[in-house]
Amino acid sequence: MRMRVLLIYPECPSTFWSFSTVLKYVRKKSLYPPLGLLTVASLLPKDWEKKVIDENVSKISNDDILWADMVFISAMIVQKKAAQRIINKCKSLGRKVVCGGPAFTTGYKNFKNVDYFILNEAEITLPLFINDLKQNKARKVYTSTERPDIRSTPIPSWDLINFSDYSTMLVQYSRGCPFNCDFCDIIIMNGRVPRTKTPEQVIREFQILYDKGWRDGVFIVDDNFIGNKSNVKEMLPSIIEWQKNRNYPFKLLTEASTNLADDDELMQLMVNANFEKIFLGIETPDTESLKECGKFQNVKRNLVDTIKKIHRKGMQVMGGFIVGFDNDKENIFDRQIKLIQESGVVTAMVGVLTALPETKLWKRLKGEGRILKETSGGNTDGDINFIPIMGKEKLIKGYKKILSTIYSPKEYYKRIAKFIQDYNPVAKGRITWNNILALARSNWEIGVKSSSRFLYWKLLIKTFFTKIKAFPVAVELAIQGLHYQKITSKLVRD
Repeated sequence: MRMRVLLIYPECPSTFWSFSTVLKYVRKKSLYPPLGLLTVASLLPKDWEKKVIDENVSKISNDDILWADMVFISAMIVQKKAAQRIINKCKSLGRKVVCGGPAFTTGYKNFKNVDYFILNEAEITLPLFINDLKQNKARKVYTSTERPDIRSTPIPSWDLINFSDYSTMLVQYSRGCPFNCDFCDIIIMNGRVPRTKTPEQVIREFQILYDKGWRDGVFIVDDNFIGNKSNVKEMLPSIIEWQKNRNYPFKLLTEASTNLADDDELMQLMVNANFEKIFLGIETPDTESLKECGKFQNVKRNLVDTIKKIHRKGMQVMGGFIVGFDNDKENIFDRQIKLIQESGVVTAMVGVLTALPETKLWKRLKGEGRILKETSGGNTDGDINFIPIMGKEKLIKGYKKILSTIYSPKEYYKRIAKFIQDYNPVAKGRITWNNILALARSNWEIGVKSSSRFLYWKLLIKTFFTKIKAFPVAVELAIQGLHYQKITSKLVRD
């Protein structure tokens, strides 16, 4: 049985995470490619014809859909409206629709017009579906609690996309997180026991990207890159050697937990491997709120010192912050502002607590009769899907106060200066033509046209003469500020 399959990734809304304003500076259409779909493509039978359409890059036409025998759609919760729109369009054209990914794994019952749901991890459920399909006995829903050994996960089908459309490539090294934060759905999707690929697999994936001409950022998209520290420490020397032998073609970023700061050896290995950015779930300065959500790895530590230690090591911390916990008092908004400004976390993704489907938080709030509606999936859009203890109006007002403060030009540039003061840049890499164009465009858009031009030139001049190695980062953060300010303006206005 040969088939023609169209794999579609729905459009993502413009949020703090999309960096849509920044992409034009580097002449890209989207931040990241759809790694999950590309991996699914590799799991499908080799003799099937496959095409990928990423709505964040190009529009879907009727001809695209009519070409296919079957359409596969993968989406996150934040993409659910776009996913339903695509589903309806495909069904109106008489095509079978197969859906999987986070939005469907915890919420498939909310979607209409879907022929087949392939839930949980595709390495387990997709082969079951394919086998049944060949025997004309496919079921509507495929689900499993079994966790696959990702050492057998195939390399994504990179040939199905155009690399020049994207700002950063993706590689997955592990799945799962050992922690049990009650608001997080990672343990539902991938479990609490981190499973890792072999060093040889990671190098093979790096080499394929390199052979295809990629020479830029690579995001290691793990739930928690350091979830299995011993395996990571065994794997990193392979990356270090590979990067060194090729003159450091990739600048790496990933997600981790704050206990990274407790391990100097691990941090040094990551720096040597050319990691330049780390996203940390910092969440809140309130100890009782950290205990409430099960974020015990953050409880007995000075969060400002933790962040500064990582900055001094040579990696930039991007931070996630949350307001709306039951234990949050009225001063939490000022405390969050103080933590963000003092720590120098420039990329501070502040969100309102969200009850994601099937999480411990969602189950508790449902039991208390406090769930109001389904979540939008965008925790930085100000949407509240439960009844907060402090009251919805007070929470939204405080949330908007945080955003309008930390992303005001004055406080934002003050934070960049604080970060650069602590930062010890050591990441290696080449200056690209896109970097030069981004600098030129920022000089015009921010340095001439923007009301922040004085702050911009003050930052660049001071950085150039006092810490020249941090100059590219200063330019990048100044450009990102335009995006944060645009999104903030919209959220505060709504």
